[in-house]
Amino acid sequence: MTWFFGIHAIETILKVSPERIREIHLLKGRRNVRFKTIEDMAVRQNVSLQYSSSKFLDEKVNGKHQGIIANCVELSPKNEQFVYSLLKERSEKSFFLMLDGVTDPHNLGACLRTAECAGVDALIVPRDNAVGLTPTVRRVSCGAADTVPMAFVTNLSRTLTKLKQEGMWVVGASQDAPASIFNQNLTGPLLLVMGSEGRGLRALTKKNCDFFVQIPTFGEISSLNVSVAAGVVLYEVVRQRYFLEPK
Repeated sequence: MTWFFGIHAIETILKVSPERIREIHLLKGRRNVRFKTIEDMAVRQNVSLQYSSSKFLDEKVNGKHQGIIANCVELSPKNEQFVYSLLKERSEKSFFLMLDGVTDPHNLGACLRTAECAGVDALIVPRDNAVGLTPTVRRVSCGAADTVPMAFVTNLSRTLTKLKQEGMWVVGASQDAPASIFNQNLTGPLLLVMGSEGRGLRALTKKNCDFFVQIPTFGEISSLNVSVAAGVVLYEVVRQRYFLEPK
């Protein structure tokens, strides 16, 4: 069991898997439209509602809880085998995002949120040297942590090799890449790899990429925050997949 917090995160879990919620605590005395929506959803799903003090909420979670927390059953973590099975199931439509060494929970949460909106099938991260599914990640993701499967793998290089053998194109995002995202074909079964802001993609990860793309910049600053960059590239994939006229 773990404590989730934040309006979006708890509203999403009420929609997609209310059976995981043991109880919801709302800040006593606070009334607004968002709280009323959650109260109504909880009643319909027979989820226990409690009204608690700010002190109680603050003691349970470490973060901006927005006056709402929920005690929930954690999902079992996904692994490499889940990713391979999902690729076979999705085939030509497969669309994965891999984060290589992203350790900031706000960046991970933002990447999850954008990935969910862009229709990404799964997010892949290393089991070590990366941030996990913390309460902050859940809050920042606005519920995407409970709708986008997140796979923790022991060896990124081995996972990439296997996915390539199964027919997936591995695309690395790098500001040193010769090709822009806007003139590179990003259709077909695709795995986008984003590196950490400090060091970018690691050498072994780069070795397993089929090609690299960069986001053109025109100001004095030559790079974007990793979550912003992920959003730009993911939506170029969406544009090419769904909004280009067939040639």
